Order: sequence, then C-alpha cells, then structure tokens
Amino acid sequence: MLDLQILGLLDDGPLHGYEIRRRLLDLSGPGTRLSDGALYPALLRLERAGMVTRSQDAGARGRSRQVLTLTDAGRERLHALLRDVNGADVESMPRFMMVLAFLSHLPDAGEREAVLRRRLAAMETAPAFFTDDGVPRRLAQETDPYRRAMLLIARAARQAELAWLHEQLGESV
Repeated sequence: MLDLQILGLLDDGPLHGYEIRRRLLDLSGPGTRLSDGALYPALLRLERAGMVTRSQDAGARGRSRQVLTLTDAGRERLHALLRDVNGADVESMPRFMMVLAFLSHLPDAGEREAVLRRRLAAMETAPAFFTDDGVPRRLAQETDPYRRAMLLIARAARQAELAWLHEQLGESV
C-alpha cells in the first residue's frame, strides 16, 4: 500500500521526501504514524527499480534538496497496482480509501469501474462487529449505547458508500 501511495502522490507531480512524508500523514489521517524506517527504504527501493528518479533542487535558503519524480515505469506500476487491487485492499475501508485517493490516475474507465465493482461485491455482506454464538447481533438487539452508536455510524457510512458506488456505476439502488 505504501508503494501505491508514494507513486500516486508523485503522479501528481515531483516532491521532496519530507513533502511526501507530510502528504502521506495527511492522507492517512490523525493519529497515523509513519516510520522513517519504512518511508525512506521504500523511496530508495522505488528509485533502484527505476520507478522514481532523484534530482537536486536549489532550496529557498541555498541548501539543495532532493526531489523525487515519477518515471514512466513508475506510472505503469501505479496503474498495475490500482488495476489489480483485490482482497484486503477492497474489503477494508481504510485500505480502500487509499485506493480511491488515486483511482483517477488509472486512465482506463473500464478498469476503474472493475475496481469499483470489486468493492461493491466486497460490501455485499454487512460487517458483524458483535455476535452471539456466531450470529451477528442486530442494532435493535444492542442495548449498550456506545455499541449502538458504533453500529449506527457504521451503517450510515456503509449506506452512503453503497449509494455512491451505485451512482458511479450507473446503477439504481
């Protein structure tokens, strides 16, 4: 997922490493941590694979800074990552939000639609946060007010996403 995020950000335009870090944290939301031990090795690996290039840029105070730019190979890899997204990347809401952040970078409308259809299929079954002997507990059965809130919020988010997916796919609900 980190490769997809980095390549997606660089497809928007060249960035300094610290700016990539800031944008990744912004994208991931409050409370997110990003280890330099994860980011900078990933950037180096992408550079060694020919997916990004590094150049020097004169900074505002005369200090040179390294700028990373996406290559054609990096763009092709981004498209492949988006096109082939599956499993947890379409089943998990946080992971799918990362896919959505960059899905417009996939140039083929049919391929974007296929990704949305995989997400829609993954959402066919509502999540069961609480169960009794393996049977999902319904909202009406939940007496704890905080768990009820969790279920209400999850249901509203799910309904909103399903409506959006159907709209994007040109389907009536």
